[in-house]
Amino acid sequence: MPPDDFAAEVDRLWDQVKPLYDDLQCHVRAELSDHHGADVVDPAGPIPAHVLGNMWAQSWSNIYDLVAPPAADPGYDLTEILQSRGTSEVEMVEMAEGFFTSLGMESLPDTFWTRSDREVVCHASAWQLDLDEDVRIKMCIDINAEDFSTIHHELGHSYYQLGYRDRAPLFRDSANDGFHEALGDVIALSVTPGYLVDIGLLDEEPSADADLGLLMRMALDKVAFLPFGLLIDRWRWAVFSGDVPPEEYNAAWWSLRDQYQGVGAPSERTEEHFDPGAKYHVPGNTPYTRYFLAHILQFQLHRDLCEAIGYEGPLNRCSIYGNEEAGRRLSEMMAMGLSRPWPDALEAATGSREMDATAILDYFAPLAEWLKEQNEGRACGWS
Repeated sequence: MPPDDFAAEVDRLWDQVKPLYDDLQCHVRAELSDHHGADVVDPAGPIPAHVLGNMWAQSWSNIYDLVAPPAADPGYDLTEILQSRGTSEVEMVEMAEGFFTSLGMESLPDTFWTRSDREVVCHASAWQLDLDEDVRIKMCIDINAEDFSTIHHELGHSYYQLGYRDRAPLFRDSANDGFHEALGDVIALSVTPGYLVDIGLLDEEPSADADLGLLMRMALDKVAFLPFGLLIDRWRWAVFSGDVPPEEYNAAWWSLRDQYQGVGAPSERTEEHFDPGAKYHVPGNTPYTRYFLAHILQFQLHRDLCEAIGYEGPLNRCSIYGNEEAGRRLSEMMAMGLSRPWPDALEAATGSREMDATAILDYFAPLAEWLKEQNEGRACGWS
């Protein structure tokens, strides 16, 4: 894909999901303005970055309590369930492995279990250590709901690695930079109340009326991230092309933060500062659009797999657990590795050759309706 076409494709995907982001930004800004005062958070302007609960304002989940829907109790506490049952770290991994085998995939190799018990850096990641089946996850596991979901995500990487292990070494990677992260996350999206019932952690599904809180918490993480995931490389492309000269590096950074996120600097910033350098991926020269694409792809894969297995109901309640047709589609996609153009891999799993961000709108539809109700009478947008 020519560079200009790729940039246009990214903008097309952003335009599809931007209305949902704008409504989320509007609601969050109004609630934060009420909490901190209009002198701190202008109810008609960008949100100051320092009140969003994250160093880069790329995830807003830490301010959930300030912006959550009332009566947002999901009806269960997975952390409490796991701890009260005395679930071990190994048992949590075994449950996640059971998700993949329920799709018709192979069990993890013995080496996964015999070579993984050691002291590690705790940031979770997945590794393929040879040219065959020596896959492992590196993770310090706590007995809680977050790590339960993260294990499913990390094993998604491991099963992708196993899927393409028969390819030539140059083709042992995901179809494009976004696919590996997307596969891990599409499995995590299937960790639903229904799945928890199926594996015996819940006795019955709570009413879907309680899902607004769960959707808001997820939106503060995944929807809030989208413009940030886009603008990192927007800034970098402009720097590399020379469109932004060194004497405008920091001003261009905050201009993009304003344009895409509706987020402003917490204090006066000048060219004496270099705020892009605070994000590791910039000085580390790590491409960032992969994370934006992964967020798009995970919801598209989730929606299209749910449609393929005949699921009917709220998209956020769908789980592909136990469905071998979903497993067949994912296995076909994973087995391609990097040996085919990414539209071929996408088509194998979803039936479509184009990325489509409208799946995010479908997934968050109940929350989107609630946000529009909350924003009635508010002046949304920013200048």
